Amino acid sequence: MEMDATVGPYEYYDYEETENSTMCDFSEWTPSYSVIPVLYMLIFILGLSGNGVVIFTVWRAQGKRRAADVYIGNLALADLTFVVTLPLWAVYTAMGYHWPFGVALCKISSYVVLLNMYASVFCLTCMSFDRYLAIVHSLSSTQLRTRGHIRGSLTAIWLLSGLLAAPTLVFRTTREDAETNRTSCAMDFSLVVTNKDQENLWIAGLSISSSALGFLLPFLAMMVCYGFIGCTVTRHFNTLRKEDQRKRRLLKIITTLVVVFAACWMPFHVVKSADALSYLDLYPSTCAFLRFLLLVHPYATCLAYVNSCLNPFLYAFFDLRFRSQCLCLLNLKKFLHSSPPSSLSSQKTEAQSLATKV
Repeated sequence: MEMDATVGPYEYYDYEETENSTMCDFSEWTPSYSVIPVLYMLIFILGLSGNGVVIFTVWRAQGKRRAADVYIGNLALADLTFVVTLPLWAVYTAMGYHWPFGVALCKISSYVVLLNMYASVFCLTCMSFDRYLAIVHSLSSTQLRTRGHIRGSLTAIWLLSGLLAAPTLVFRTTREDAETNRTSCAMDFSLVVTNKDQENLWIAGLSISSSALGFLLPFLAMMVCYGFIGCTVTRHFNTLRKEDQRKRRLLKIITTLVVVFAACWMPFHVVKSADALSYLDLYPSTCAFLRFLLLVHPYATCLAYVNSCLNPFLYAFFDLRFRSQCLCLLNLKKFLHSSPPSSLSSQKTEAQSLATKV
């Protein structure tokens, strides 16, 4: 039995037919053709609306933004850009991994997905480092946490993310299968390899490097920051002054974002790295192993995508300031047409004062 091709935009590899795959039964993978597209569209709807509200709220709060708010806005922008591509991948999956949208959209949508992965984890890392400076070096870090430095770090985040995602633009393309009459959107290394061994090295190298740079190393950096933060909070924040309470609230929000990000992305990177190791003959490519990857991989990928629609709900639940700013915007919209001009300005002032008090 021939195995299906690449199952999503993150993959650097194809599940190809191997010597022992003809004896395997992969029919259990078929339900993903109907389940995964439904999940993709749900993530699309929630992510589009939620991240849109976050971006609008951060944009309207000019002059009152915390450093973390700027990173949160860029995190929401990365997630919003990604979820816009999900309807394409929903159709791709529903059609049995047939790509009808052409080479350009295959490259661009795959690139956007990887760009989101890198930009999201780098934004979270910078947010964690900002909390480290604000809490552990609160007196000496003022000059390092200026708006100019924040803009510089965001520029570096997007440039680095774009560079790391660039191999997708180069190698991702459409491939037609005459036997199944399907077109896949997959990586093609024919430009740089001449034999199967070289292709396996490229597949494993890009896969492992993306997991290391897009998850493992940033996550370790965040854990180091939180280790120092935990020690400082334990020693110095027992009095719980008003300023310390604000720092603790913001720290709780960012910590929650990091934990949820790790929970959503870790299964995907573990599965992807295990497959990459099999290309280097460091993990046995048995029938049971291939079957496990085919069964788990679509759902591990979907769990990673879920992270892009969860963040706005985390902000609304944990961040009182964000919640009050959203209510402020909703109240202004509600009374825009129902209130006379004389009372509208007073309502706006009252709502803004509520947002700044939290």
